[in-house]
Amino acid sequence: MAATVGTGPTILHAEDKSGTRPPVVGSGEWQYECQHGWGQLPAHITWGETHGVAIDADGLVYIKHRVKVGDPMDAIAVFDPEGKFVRSFGKEYHGGGHGIDVRKEGNEEFLYLCDVKNGIVAKTTLKGEQLWVKGRPKEPGVYDKPEAKYSPTNVAFGPDGGFYIADGYGSHYIHQYDKDAKWVRTWGGAGKEPGKMSTPHGIWLDNRPGRDVSLVVADRANARLQYFTLDGKHLSFNTDVSFPAHFDIRGDVLLVPDLHARVTLMDKENKVLTHLGYDPDWTKEALADNFKLRSEPKRWQSGRFVHPHDACFDKDGNIFVVEWVPTGRVTKLKKLA
Repeated sequence: MAATVGTGPTILHAEDKSGTRPPVVGSGEWQYECQHGWGQLPAHITWGETHGVAIDADGLVYIKHRVKVGDPMDAIAVFDPEGKFVRSFGKEYHGGGHGIDVRKEGNEEFLYLCDVKNGIVAKTTLKGEQLWVKGRPKEPGVYDKPEAKYSPTNVAFGPDGGFYIADGYGSHYIHQYDKDAKWVRTWGGAGKEPGKMSTPHGIWLDNRPGRDVSLVVADRANARLQYFTLDGKHLSFNTDVSFPAHFDIRGDVLLVPDLHARVTLMDKENKVLTHLGYDPDWTKEALADNFKLRSEPKRWQSGRFVHPHDACFDKDGNIFVVEWVPTGRVTKLKKLA
């Protein structure tokens, strides 16, 4: 696979004379047609902050959003691969919608959902029926003080059927559970030194071919990726990121949505293949005045991202990106041959 690096502001066809052709982002073999506003929302849902996206084996796209005010609204909307609405559920996560991932266990798929308002992680069926709900773990003793906060943001799946929870908005720990959802160990805590974290917002099992299986954490406020063994020992850092949010993997490519207005693709050596939708001047504008641009959709530009919070590949190599903006924003990046 060619490692064509493209970190500059590449947007093709952004000013097509017809006014209808979507822009193309990326470079080399990593070019995508950028389709903003993807998905046909039903009348009973108005996007809040679109926080999470995942895709099941049938290609259905699950989008989790957070609405902070008003009557409880379904926090999860499901679409077919063409963007047609299929179903919605999850009023119980109203105001706390965050991480969402799909896992196949045996012959069945399940959702793992993080709720940052209620401080829980839930395992559900693909239609939202809860199988279990976990709150803050008592075993490690790190939350014994009343002021200790627990606010889980994302989950990673271990190769042995277990899983890991990132307490990204709480006390900066990683919690490991076995296949029976029983606590195994906890590590981390706030700090900058190896093994410590500041907003461990995303977490993923990096099992790409040619690499030792490990955990990668989006150590967001420290502006780095941090790698760990499966039992929590620090391995390494990667600083070719700006404000990383979460991950997905397809083949030997690591996908990193970055809140600083870009989506990054890395090869199996974690060298940057391309930054999608990236332009340094646009990033400065997006970060100015405490992210004021997030609340001003009239200023958003086609082919540019504002605040990517999650992203995932579909089976064809297309990428779905959701952004942490008050009105929500879902973009499909259609892979070009």
